[in-house]
Amino acid sequence: MHSALTVTSNLAEAIEGPAFTVDALARACGVAPEWVRTRVELGVLVCDGSAASWHFDSVTLVRARRILHLETVFESDPQLAALTTDLIEEVEYLKRQLRALGAAVP
Repeated sequence: MHSALTVTSNLAEAIEGPAFTVDALARACGVAPEWVRTRVELGVLVCDGSAASWHFDSVTLVRARRILHLETVFESDPQLAALTTDLIEEVEYLKRQLRALGAAVP
């Protein structure tokens, strides 16, 4: 399960810049647009633009899917899911740094 999330986050680097509207992000996650709006208002998801024209990049898509997964599987609230996602992202970042330095990382 975790390795699939890692692969997905690496693929997100292929798309740069704001690529998703609220509706497109919601469709990509399989949720209602209100789910996305609520997470932005809570500060769990970050977007570009004003409320009338929010745009999201592919990294936010990966983050939204992770948060949704954690909320669904563990019945966690959005802030707890976001904190867990922050920690997962930080571990992935640190592993990339270690690999760049030549360390063997699982």
